[in-house]
Amino acid sequence: MTRSPFTALSHTRLVFHRLFASHMDNQVVEKRAAARRAVDDFVQDGMKIGVGSGSTIVFAVQRMAERTKAENLKLLCVPTSFQARQLIIENGLVLSDLECCPKLDVTIDGADEVDAKLNCIKGGGGCQTQEKVVASCASKFVVIADHNKQSAYLGEKWTKGLPIEVLAFAYKPVKLQLEAIGGAAELRMATRKAGPVVTDNGNLILDWKFPTSPDQDWVSMATRLSLIPGIVETGLFVNLISRVYFGQPDGTVVVRDK
Repeated sequence: MTRSPFTALSHTRLVFHRLFASHMDNQVVEKRAAARRAVDDFVQDGMKIGVGSGSTIVFAVQRMAERTKAENLKLLCVPTSFQARQLIIENGLVLSDLECCPKLDVTIDGADEVDAKLNCIKGGGGCQTQEKVVASCASKFVVIADHNKQSAYLGEKWTKGLPIEVLAFAYKPVKLQLEAIGGAAELRMATRKAGPVVTDNGNLILDWKFPTSPDQDWVSMATRLSLIPGIVETGLFVNLISRVYFGQPDGTVVVRDK
């Protein structure tokens, strides 16, 4: 009997959904493994912890909450975003801030891409400024990610651009200066509101799709970007990472140190 086009289409959709679900399941396994390993390796009683933002940090906060209850840990947690603040509160951890805890023992956060030199891009979720400030206050900055975030050079896998937080009135001249360096800079638009994404700090975000090169000097580029008037902060993190945990599909974890 000949299968109808509608039956064939339904079968194709079912296969796609199963593959997508399998991919998402693998990511959960990888993120959870990396997060739990990092928390177990670095978090100790009495510490002041910087808590990052994004999907992977959820598993780290859950593990901190588990250990706090099981081991009666006394932790102070400093958030990097509204999301991180809510995670800390919802999991029963003690919320603090940089005014009370300007020096942190460790900050644990995710990343969008990490290269062979442990430079990384962050800010896919729009929290790059607070994330960088909190990371800079910690003795150790630890990144947790699934294996897809590991690359040889920045831009190899992450193609959405380098997030750059800008003052709203200056976004156009900053955009022009970025494009003079190379590539294209796009104002990030919101998906469930009319207009652009607005950060927790009340600023806008330009996603700079920079020219990719294995030989790019990102330390020099970070300095160059910081000198452009109107840029508040970028999602380019250089000379900050102490260790990265990459979760693998089988639940193991690959560790890379600076």
